[in-house]
Amino acid sequence: MNTSDRGSPSGLPEGWAVQRLAAALGAEIRGLSLAHLDDSDIESIRALLRQHHVLFFPGQHLSVDDHVAFGRRFGPLEAHPNLKNPFTPHTSLFELAATHGGVADEWHTDLTFRPDPSVLSILQMKRCPPVGGDTLWANLHAAYDELSAPMQSLCDGLTALHDATPHNHPEQATIHPVVRTHPETGRKALYVNEHFTRRLVELNAGESRVLLDYLTQWVTQPRFTIRYRWTEGTVAIWDNRCTQHFVVNDFEGERIIHRVTVMGDHPEGLPPRWAPWVRPGRLSATSRHDRQLALHLRAQAQPEAD
Repeated sequence: MNTSDRGSPSGLPEGWAVQRLAAALGAEIRGLSLAHLDDSDIESIRALLRQHHVLFFPGQHLSVDDHVAFGRRFGPLEAHPNLKNPFTPHTSLFELAATHGGVADEWHTDLTFRPDPSVLSILQMKRCPPVGGDTLWANLHAAYDELSAPMQSLCDGLTALHDATPHNHPEQATIHPVVRTHPETGRKALYVNEHFTRRLVELNAGESRVLLDYLTQWVTQPRFTIRYRWTEGTVAIWDNRCTQHFVVNDFEGERIIHRVTVMGDHPEGLPPRWAPWVRPGRLSATSRHDRQLALHLRAQAQPEAD
């Protein structure tokens, strides 16, 4: 076994070199071709993901077909439900170009507005600027673990409303636990983000705003993060069940990525300890703060009533 990280899982394939990049998460893997892997190699990548949460493979330069084939080794793929694919006509891969608004410069976990959000994302840097355009990831396990015990207890009993308002689709919404349990490791992760999370369901609007702002900022503490400098042809794969990411919008010129998205997640956590907060009494000017949650809860209850 060839590895520069003594903490890596045992039994890695011969020739693979694993370099841990940050204390919180992230490792760079060399000595392999992602276009030529057997089933045991895929299992080794899964094991590395459980340990490091985001992996980087420099110098791969995958074709579209190879990229898609690699993604399918991990599960079913789906193109982005809302963003257009301006250049690369493929049903399982989408392309984001900075000149077409493709800069995800807000902390998020992919597709949390879906009832079945993304399991993994696999991105290839096709063109990157000479300076800037780095991506940061945050470790949501570490973010949960470092909350105080009372805050952990409160968050364990809450759920949150997520929607696709950033994609101009506020009607695409769902509710997930604020703290989810990773289905493979059993570890808890803080599962709210500034991009898609709108409201803590069991709190009133003012309480939700204060706590949600705190939690989404807490996740971005530098000690929970890694910042990665791209080179063209690098492939990154990350676990959306325990990470968030953010693109630094500090560059000039073009930046183009290809991404495939492995779907089929089902976020689970402890059941909420309180009922959803519904404004009592008459409607008033401040009722607008609760309108989205109230309408979503009503829509979810409607099929049961029919």
